[in-house]
Amino acid sequence: MPQIELLLRGMLTPGVLLDLVRHFVVYETEKDKAEGRVRVSKKLAAYHQYDAVQKAIASTVKATKGNQKAGIVWHTQGSGKSLTMVFYTGKMFLDPALENPTVIVVTDRNDLDDQLLATFSRCHELLRQKPKQATDCNQLKELLQVSSGGIIFTTIQKFAPDDNNGQYPLLSERKNIIIIADEAHRSQYGFRLKTQNANLRYGYAKYLRDGLPNASFIAFTGTPIERTDRSTPAVFGSIIDTYDVNQAVEDGSTVKIYYENRLVQLDIKPEERPHLDEAFEEITEGEEIYSKEYLKSKWSRVEKVVGSPERIKRVANDIVEHWENRLSVLEGKAMIVCMSRRICIDLHNEIIKLRPNWYNQDDNQGVIKVIMTGSASDGPNWQEHIRNKQRRHDIGERLKDPNDPLKLIIVRDMFLTGFDAPSMHTMYLDKPMRGHTLMQAIARVNRVFREKQGGHIVDYIGVAMELKQALADYTESDKKQTGIPQEQAVALMLERYETTKAFFNGYDYQKFFTAQTKEHLTIIIEAMEQVLAQPQGKERYLKEVTTLLYAFSLSIPHEQALKIRDEVGFFQAVKAAIVKNTETKQDKPQDYDSAIKQILSKAIISDRVIDVFAAAGFKKPNINILDEEFLSEIKGMPQKNLAFEALKRLLADKIRFIQKKNLIQARSFEDLLDKAIKAYTNKSIETAQVIQQLIELARKIRAEQSRGVELNLLEDEVAFYDALVDHPGVREVMEDEKLKLIARELVQTIRSNVRIDWTLRDSVQAQLRIAVKRVLRKYGYPPDKQQKATDTVLDQAKLLAKDWAET
Repeated sequence: MPQIELLLRGMLTPGVLLDLVRHFVVYETEKDKAEGRVRVSKKLAAYHQYDAVQKAIASTVKATKGNQKAGIVWHTQGSGKSLTMVFYTGKMFLDPALENPTVIVVTDRNDLDDQLLATFSRCHELLRQKPKQATDCNQLKELLQVSSGGIIFTTIQKFAPDDNNGQYPLLSERKNIIIIADEAHRSQYGFRLKTQNANLRYGYAKYLRDGLPNASFIAFTGTPIERTDRSTPAVFGSIIDTYDVNQAVEDGSTVKIYYENRLVQLDIKPEERPHLDEAFEEITEGEEIYSKEYLKSKWSRVEKVVGSPERIKRVANDIVEHWENRLSVLEGKAMIVCMSRRICIDLHNEIIKLRPNWYNQDDNQGVIKVIMTGSASDGPNWQEHIRNKQRRHDIGERLKDPNDPLKLIIVRDMFLTGFDAPSMHTMYLDKPMRGHTLMQAIARVNRVFREKQGGHIVDYIGVAMELKQALADYTESDKKQTGIPQEQAVALMLERYETTKAFFNGYDYQKFFTAQTKEHLTIIIEAMEQVLAQPQGKERYLKEVTTLLYAFSLSIPHEQALKIRDEVGFFQAVKAAIVKNTETKQDKPQDYDSAIKQILSKAIISDRVIDVFAAAGFKKPNINILDEEFLSEIKGMPQKNLAFEALKRLLADKIRFIQKKNLIQARSFEDLLDKAIKAYTNKSIETAQVIQQLIELARKIRAEQSRGVELNLLEDEVAFYDALVDHPGVREVMEDEKLKLIARELVQTIRSNVRIDWTLRDSVQAQLRIAVKRVLRKYGYPPDKQQKATDTVLDQAKLLAKDWAET
């Protein structure tokens, strides 16, 4: 089915379209540091968000009349789960079957609570109310003293009894209360009876239901659990909607995650490892706070081993070398995850010994930071790394900004959930993790950003087995998209390397690496000619090199990638030269090199190197002139294919420039250029002939610049003069001088009537149309031509509207 038909039958049916406009559009603001202003983004729900909300509403209505288990929305990390919750909440308030419910959003960490609250607060217009945050049990009870409505945020830790009898107070018996559990896989299973200091205690999940016995529950998670002691479906009901990793990658919502093992051995006895592993796993499994206490002694033993000075030095050296290799190819950010605050600080200190220029005590400066919480009782050497909520937020904003010099952060558990920095492409794991905790952590690098092709996980502690086990609860397609061995990227890289080399069969590009710098220019030019001389050589070469660079960026610093690094750099140099000096379909406002760095040294890759005119031995032309000397030089270039591509690019640029001023002339020149290109593409003329045709076109464009003097008209007046004579028969019935008078008066009339937003206002355009017709009638412009002439004049005016509206 064609996409337009799919759109018409789906999204654009009246019911769906009205539903989208009413319930699935939000506006969010964010600060643009580069421009120093606030940017407003309009966001529309994606199809998976829309479908999930429809199903969730129906399931919630059913749950309020039944077992109170509304179900699970299983959407992978990075797929917009927070906004899905917003859309769900906003639409739920208007469903009469739910009786204007009170919505309680429950998380298990303060930072997640704050992040989600901020998202809901930004969307308060859609929700028709502002959410509130409960700081304790008493405030929660107070906020529930209403019969309906309201959005309350709280953490599950608030549902802990204060007294010794282990009883939690009744907060409300209302049925129109909906509990939304965010990341429900972590802390929603506390139904077991445990002993704490000789007292019997249950977990938070049990007390939550004691306080709100008639509420209904729905879970939003990226990693549901299905085990005998912990089962998300058992607690919340069946899965409502699934949007897995594979689908997110296919849709372009997230990128694949690649895995690299760089294990740094622990200095422990082999027979002790199984016991330590058990402690590793349990401490990170989201137990209740009091259940963790007995593990502290085991954990501290492991922490000493992992954080031994010699091991930290080895890890620091490896990270610095690995990251600099990655950063030399791919712009972006990285996160280092350690198992304790002490190790975070010790690793930071070792890294800045190696790279002192990365360090700056000022939060607004520096390449590397430690993000952690703490207190005044922590030692003086730790204090600079302990930041309050606002300072942590500010550093997070720096990390999100791809242009900020902050590149590396070191964390223990901060920023591992609910934090998105799309430019982050590498995570160094030196903390034992498993299950959903591991899956959530590695998802920090799966966000889409520019040309980023995948996230990269570097494992120093040995989580490969835990990663496989964590994937056990995922769909089969997810297992193929997560934790992909780096060798797969290396295999793709080597394959594309061979196909790219094939473009240079018969040409020895290896001489580039031994030649003197002054000879590099000539070799680049020769290589371009080699590519351009082949059938569809330019398009095929650009495609192959682009894929090679993608795979190379995922493979670096694998030894196979380092081995071919210089050749990949040469291929990239030729690609950059072709893109810069020829007209290509890949031209973009942000070139691919904004993400993938130039690989060769600055001495080799510079504007001078990829400047075809400098390399060919003559001055770069001024495209506003296209003088005869330059045209003669380009006609004599020995590299005919390159001469054609370069001249075509220059003329296309010039026509685009003219198009901003003179619609009619630009159309004429564009037609001539297209005809020449098509004739060459169809092999009906030789390269030398098409170059001659393009030279003639350049002369016509040059001559156009002097027409104003000949006609005694200003540049803007010439544009309107052309608009008037662009209709058959006009010249035969009207004198040239009268057409010039009309052109001059049209400029004055339109200039005096335009406003900054006139092209958007129908009323202003209607008035302008009347004014133009009045001028045409005044000078006797042919009546049967007036309608078309008016349209052409207004089209021409719109090209000049910005300049005129500001003057």
